[in-house]
Amino acid sequence: MAAVPPMAAAAEAAAERKPNVIVVFTDDQGWADLGAHGVRDDVKTPHLDALAAGGALMRAGYITAPQCSPSRAGLITGRYQEKLGFDNISKGPLLLEEVTLAERLRDAGYATGMIGKWHLEPNAATTEWSRANVPADQLKPVPNNKHFLQVPPAVQMEFFPEHQGFTDIFKGELDTYWVNYGLDGEPIADFAWQTHGGYRIDTQTAAAEAFIERHPDDPFFLYLNYYAPHVPMEATPAYLERFPGEMAERRRYGLAMMAAVDDGVGRIVETLDRHGLREDTLIFYISDNGAPLLGKEDLPISFRGGAWDGSLNDPWAGEKGMLTEGGIRVPYIVSWPGRVRPGQVIDEPVIALDVAPTALAAAGEPPVELLDGIDLLPHLAGDAAWPERPLYWRFWGQAAVRDRDHKFLRLSDGRRYLFDMNADDPESASVHAEHPEVLERLEAQLSSWTRGLQPAGLPGGALNVQEREWFGERHLVGVEPLR
Repeated sequence: MAAVPPMAAAAEAAAERKPNVIVVFTDDQGWADLGAHGVRDDVKTPHLDALAAGGALMRAGYITAPQCSPSRAGLITGRYQEKLGFDNISKGPLLLEEVTLAERLRDAGYATGMIGKWHLEPNAATTEWSRANVPADQLKPVPNNKHFLQVPPAVQMEFFPEHQGFTDIFKGELDTYWVNYGLDGEPIADFAWQTHGGYRIDTQTAAAEAFIERHPDDPFFLYLNYYAPHVPMEATPAYLERFPGEMAERRRYGLAMMAAVDDGVGRIVETLDRHGLREDTLIFYISDNGAPLLGKEDLPISFRGGAWDGSLNDPWAGEKGMLTEGGIRVPYIVSWPGRVRPGQVIDEPVIALDVAPTALAAAGEPPVELLDGIDLLPHLAGDAAWPERPLYWRFWGQAAVRDRDHKFLRLSDGRRYLFDMNADDPESASVHAEHPEVLERLEAQLSSWTRGLQPAGLPGGALNVQEREWFGERHLVGVEPLR
């Protein structure tokens, strides 16, 4: 038998290699703060804009919750987190029996890397789980907050990403990381806590580059969770200098942090190019929820608590914590040269649940019936029409469904809204009077969906303090609901 020429063998090996998957997940980045959306002229995201131009900009990209932990649970499992009983931060942790995208891809032969914010382990807010699963003598109240409980570190670590399918870990948010490899790419025996004194966004980018350098010849899944532009606000002078002029200081810092993320995405693409991997890599870029506006008060940067992070949700109504568009409609880009047609601007609704089935299809894995999203690739390649499908949410005292041209929002205090999603400002008026049959249909759909959740049913009882302030006082002012 004739020998296979070396170049032909290399081409054959490349053709058989499974594609890489990268998910870049930002934290509290609003829809306005992606240059490709063309909303604000102070935003500078050239690398992300190029990523969108080379692939698909999903203008109606949604997250599964207006809060970080549940939205992360939805993305990484590919299932509505409400089916797992994980509606909000206090309902965690993500239980180990839930199968993650990382576990599915690891079992398909992938190296799997997790970098940055995890936030799926037990924490001070998960008091219900802690009381049921941690000996009482190991639980202590959080100082100055009688409603929260300190969880022993050893208990938290049982739920770290290495127990959910990840092989390479660089877990952390600010300057302390739980790692099994270093920024030089060298493995670390077992695991260790490391302190890195550099700028946190650049550190997380460097960890991503090191992960790719560790696996240039292996198919890999990289889950990069930038802790930005989430508070506390931090930026280097070099990033701040890109945004001169008069503006709220928190806006300046938020823009600088997003510029650092943008630079990071550029560095990652350069690393892929250097190894000839770009055309073999499917990239998603998504935010975990909309920006927290909190009145857009320009508090001193030194204030490290909950506050506006400088990001904006324009032109959508609402903010983080709300099921209005400002809380759940987020930056969403899909890019894969040769598989996703470049230059697409898609207004069809998509959701973070679509990441898992899309990634598994790219890897050549069979469909998983349990997953709630769809494979986007046939639609982004132009081979299939976009499906008409409802998207659902339940969070605190709110529940919502978007189906085709309308969105129905129900509050636990009885207020109901129907929005025309084709309108320029869809949540500036409720159109329930014009379309009572649509409201009735969507309300029935939403009620039916919630019967399959844990626990089952629509939210009941009073709205919480934040919700009472948001609905009708800070947002949706003058929008008359059906009661």
